[in-house]
Amino acid sequence: MKTETVAILGASPKPDRYAYKAFKMLRQYGHRPVPINPAFPDILGEKCYPKISDAPGPIDTVTMYLGQARSDPLIDEIIATKPRRIIMNPGAENLALAERAEDAGIEVVEGCTLVMLQTGQF
Repeated sequence: MKTETVAILGASPKPDRYAYKAFKMLRQYGHRPVPINPAFPDILGEKCYPKISDAPGPIDTVTMYLGQARSDPLIDEIIATKPRRIIMNPGAENLALAERAEDAGIEVVEGCTLVMLQTGQF
């Protein structure tokens, strides 16, 4: 299995949030989660970056836990990061981002990071 660096857009330190569960599960499956959220200084001992452009690269995958209203202003920044893939978790779908990403040669997956990890589709 290849270890990936995974930016979690909308990361949360709250155990009831799917972004938190994804952080823990990515780590459990041997990946390197990079939390992105300007509201928190760290999550589970990892530095939390205010913007994806602040995160150490390269980023292999961006997993989205932000609704469209919150991700629209970030489209240019996400594309500039040049991830190999963007996973749009349920509720985080963004057609404008998907179109821009695909035009830039970035794979877009509508799916659940938790399910993908557990079923070997990650």
